[in-house]
Amino acid sequence: MHIKNNYNHTIYASYVGYITQAIVNNFAPLLFLTFSREFNLSLDKIALLTTVNFGVQLIVDLLSAKLIDRIGYRVSVISAHIFSALGLCGLAFLPGAVKGGFTGILICVVLYAIGGGIIEVMISPIVEACPTERKEAAMSLLHSFYCWGHVGVVIVSTLFFRLAGIENWRLMAIIWALVPIANAVYFSQVPIYSITQNSEPVPIKTLLKNKLFWLFMVLMICAGASEQAMSQWASAFAEAGLGVSKTVGDLAGPCAFALMMGTSRALYGKFSEKLPLKKAMLLCAALCAASYLVAALTKSPAAGLAGCALCGFSVGIFWPGTFSLASAKLKGAGTAMFAFMALAGDVGCSAGPTLVGFVSEAAGNNLKAGLVTGIVFPAAFLLSMLLFKKTNKKLQKTKE
Repeated sequence: MHIKNNYNHTIYASYVGYITQAIVNNFAPLLFLTFSREFNLSLDKIALLTTVNFGVQLIVDLLSAKLIDRIGYRVSVISAHIFSALGLCGLAFLPGAVKGGFTGILICVVLYAIGGGIIEVMISPIVEACPTERKEAAMSLLHSFYCWGHVGVVIVSTLFFRLAGIENWRLMAIIWALVPIANAVYFSQVPIYSITQNSEPVPIKTLLKNKLFWLFMVLMICAGASEQAMSQWASAFAEAGLGVSKTVGDLAGPCAFALMMGTSRALYGKFSEKLPLKKAMLLCAALCAASYLVAALTKSPAAGLAGCALCGFSVGIFWPGTFSLASAKLKGAGTAMFAFMALAGDVGCSAGPTLVGFVSEAAGNNLKAGLVTGIVFPAAFLLSMLLFKKTNKKLQKTKE
């Protein structure tokens, strides 16, 4: 079957789309301490880079709720990859061209954050609209590619820095930009379906009046914060907080985190029929809270790194699981629902690492103190899931 008529190619391009988002979100954090040393930046300024990244994605998510359906799926997703490539390429040139370096980095973050925000909104509904069975499994497998992309970013970047030297990080940025460039071309060829093409979309006003919708928004905030509070600081935490080398820290910190998160999503994708989603999410929320305590309170580097990895496994199904629950409970919500949920997730992605960064700075650059505060996010996720079960039961009884 020709590529333009085969939806499998749409799914493959979507996988690479999430790999692109993984590059956008996780390449710069590997360089946080390098940025700090090279451009003389404090930890709160470094934390601001994460805040801006997810803050811009948040704004894009909000605008997407109204604009994506008007612009069209294909134009939107191709544009997302172009913005991502521009931001990554810019890292190689702008920091050195702008006085102080920080403003140049910030401009690049804004550019690739625009791309990352559109990708986040677009990819899930594109795959959801494909004629596949077992939607929960498909969604979990799709989101696992963000994790494999994260692992690839860490391993390839770490090997590059080891062989070519950390001072050549600009060249690595250009190499990573090739991925979104290639996928933009791929997306121009594959068939793309609209999630609302066979049904009347639910009006945004109706969606905003739904109690379950707002509960899903809270779950997405907690999911994003639980994931990124650990992920964004794992490299710096391993290097500065646990006292291991950068190479060991990157491999055993963010790499192990992403590997375990991807494994969690892939396993759920395979065994979703045997493991109820809501029970799995409740169990993982409790496990995530425990992982934060292990990582932050232990004096052993090995135990601290194990806590990072355990956190990755436990948060694995938070994001795709919430998407799946919302898709099942809010039929016909369409692109707007995915945009608003991506927005909520980015609020969490920004709030989590920002809180850790500012608490760490206030505690005298003590990252362990910052990570202790991260436990509030999985705890809130757990409480929200319990409330969802209760609210869902009431709504079912009302319908009966």
